[in-house]
Amino acid sequence: MEERITTAGVLIIDGRFLIAKRIESGSIGGMWEFVGGKNRWGESEEETLKREFLEELGLEIEVEGLIHSHFFINKETRYHLKAYLVHLSSPFKPRLTVHTELRWVSLNELKGYAMAPSDQAIVSALLSALSVM
Repeated sequence: MEERITTAGVLIIDGRFLIAKRIESGSIGGMWEFVGGKNRWGESEEETLKREFLEELGLEIEVEGLIHSHFFINKETRYHLKAYLVHLSSPFKPRLTVHTELRWVSLNELKGYAMAPSDQAIVSALLSALSVM
């Protein structure tokens, strides 16, 4: 079975999380997600997230620490999803290329969105981590 690394960037401003709704195509079309994507060969996870935010939203980011990771299988590929806390290093002036809308939501509101299956584990981890604080 092929194995790949994929990334997700968790951007939080004023206690609200940025989520994006994918266009209506592909395996997660119409679902909400944290912005990120598949790691290219020879690319660091930080480089992947920076590239994905730039390609998908036209935003420059800085990558902070790893906050969650898990494995999942999709179409006979085993993915290792690594979620990192990120912050903006450019003004928030997004342009949508593979999403139809963006929303800033609270942690509790995240539970009410149809998140991509791979990102549901990130939401659960955030809920668990922040509920003990």
